[in-house]
Amino acid sequence: MTDLRQAIEDKAREIGFDAVGFAPVHLTEREGARLRQFVAKGENGDMGWMAERLEHRSSPQGLWPDVKSVIVLGTNYGPAHDPLSDLENKDRAVISVYARNRDYHDLVKKRLKQLARWLVETHPSEVKVFVDTAPVMEKPVAAKTAVGWQGKHTNLVSGEYGSWLFLGEVFTTLDLTPDTPHRDQCGSCTACQDICPTNAFPAPYTLDARRCISYLTIEHKGHIPEEFREAIGNRIYGCDDCLAVCPWNKFARRTKEDAFLPRAELTAPRLADFLDLDDAGFRALFTASPIKRIGRDRFLRNVLIGIGNSGDPSVLPKVLPLLEDESDLVREMAVWADWKLSQLSP
Repeated sequence: MTDLRQAIEDKAREIGFDAVGFAPVHLTEREGARLRQFVAKGENGDMGWMAERLEHRSSPQGLWPDVKSVIVLGTNYGPAHDPLSDLENKDRAVISVYARNRDYHDLVKKRLKQLARWLVETHPSEVKVFVDTAPVMEKPVAAKTAVGWQGKHTNLVSGEYGSWLFLGEVFTTLDLTPDTPHRDQCGSCTACQDICPTNAFPAPYTLDARRCISYLTIEHKGHIPEEFREAIGNRIYGCDDCLAVCPWNKFARRTKEDAFLPRAELTAPRLADFLDLDDAGFRALFTASPIKRIGRDRFLRNVLIGIGNSGDPSVLPKVLPLLEDESDLVREMAVWADWKLSQLSP
């Protein structure tokens, strides 16, 4: 099994994965209890799918009873600069680092399938692959390996790559020796909790998604509560604050993947340049991008919040036509942006 583990790791790195770990198929009652409490409190917000198949999500074996081992794969998407600096230019849109180019699911899943095919061909077995597309608690599973630990921001932290790892898994019926889990090295640090603009962390290792900017700008389908709008600032898709501030990012490295390098038109674009987008224009701009899945209306909802926070009344003429937009999401945020900027007009 030691030789097989090494062979799997070598093949995974040859395919392009940056981190490889081996997890057991059972999670502790602690992880399951956390998930049940998260859902019971409604902290999952609109994400009803998190409550569905709760027992399947509680452990790999709950999802697939025949699984004997989980191979955890990490792909580095580290940015070339500190994304916190992007927040300083209020008239520019800030898009989460992971969404500034192609959808990572496509690349990671292709590589997972490649590894799985090789594994079946060389060591007959059954396999299933997952990349954020099934009821798998990816971060708690990854935290059972040597890849990293689940930080106080609830994301995985790696000693080699900081907070910038996409995760994927190969479930297999091969019985592989699991890793000794990486030790939690957050210590007394609370930087990720302290920086959160909306106080989305009620306690260390605990997230209330309903207050999280990533949730609000991506998963939330309705109007964003007014109490969070100013805190959102110019973030129009996701938020990297708790990831970017992590001290372990001093070991992070810039990604080598061209697909993860930011597209020029999504690198600090002007907020006002998005206001003319109709549905066809939105789809064309975000083809093969994860942003495409939220649709034009939710995207413009977010952009208008950024516009309202920009402090630039010169963009008001571009906001006014959206007061009569067909979408009530867009209209309401246009009203809010108009009100905010009108207070600054001479």
